[in-house]
Amino acid sequence: MRIRALRLLGPVAIVAVVSPASTALRAQTAAGSSQASTPPTQAAPKPASRKVTLRTPWGDPDLQGVWDYKTITPLERPQDMAGRATLTDEEVTTLEARAGKRLDEPPDASVPANLIHAPYMTDPGRKVLDDRRTSLIIEPADGRIPPLTPEAQARVASRRGTRGGGSDGPEERSSLERCITWGFPTAILPGLYNNNIRIVQGPGYVAITHEMVHETRLVPLDGRAPLGPKIHQWFGDSRGHWDGDTLIVESQNFSDKTNYRGSGATLHTIERFTRVGKNAIDYRLTVDDPHTFVRPWTVALPMRTSEGDLYEYACHEANRGLFDILEVARDEEKAATEAAKKQKP
Repeated sequence: MRIRALRLLGPVAIVAVVSPASTALRAQTAAGSSQASTPPTQAAPKPASRKVTLRTPWGDPDLQGVWDYKTITPLERPQDMAGRATLTDEEVTTLEARAGKRLDEPPDASVPANLIHAPYMTDPGRKVLDDRRTSLIIEPADGRIPPLTPEAQARVASRRGTRGGGSDGPEERSSLERCITWGFPTAILPGLYNNNIRIVQGPGYVAITHEMVHETRLVPLDGRAPLGPKIHQWFGDSRGHWDGDTLIVESQNFSDKTNYRGSGATLHTIERFTRVGKNAIDYRLTVDDPHTFVRPWTVALPMRTSEGDLYEYACHEANRGLFDILEVARDEEKAATEAAKKQKP
């Protein structure tokens, strides 16, 4: 889909219209005041313009709609741009031209058929962020995910070899291949396609549906206590509240099976959704997990109104890819067994 970024107009100036009659009246009044040696009346100050926040019928800020967040700006600042917060004009032109070519032109004849899907049949976007940042990460200042703690490094080492792409059975494949979950916060960060969410609100609740792998988070706003520490969920346990016009959503109690960049059950995220115009939301994500990262880190990701609705993501009902992976593995095992038999004297 082609998304046209919409720029919001600034505050509308309020202009007083003065008729000729009122001008004459002012002149007469001023003359009379002068004769009476009284100071002229001061003009009333113009009323200050104010931002109008869209609201739901029950008074909460209105975040509802389908929002698109695709961009070719990377999550982390590339190493070759270390120390640089923004792109040059030439770099923007080069990156966006490359992205456009990938989306608009047929694949090069030299590209193997099994690799065509990745660069040519996806929709990661064609534009960098409007502010030309070199990364989505704004904190820390280097635009990079902080290093893992020693605890997290040991945890990552212990996980090696689990769900690493084996083919003895479906349980060895990733949760994404099995259409269980894309994981969080991966599901709300730009990827190859399906970079959309739908937000629906009701009194005391906000529902956020992620197009990628069809997951919906139901976020209560009534101040209820979080789940106990023994209960863990794929997308964590979310609780929300309003800070002025900003929705703050804190999530914890994640399943250790998600393993986001070395994290798992200790993952803790803070999200901020702020409607900044009719067609725009300012989204901030902070990952604050001292058991995994040496310091918190924050992403700033603008969202805009999507051109269309969400499409159903329902791969598990006909997951031919998983079936084929397991079938090929069994065929290879049979072939290896037959070859071994032939080699016996």
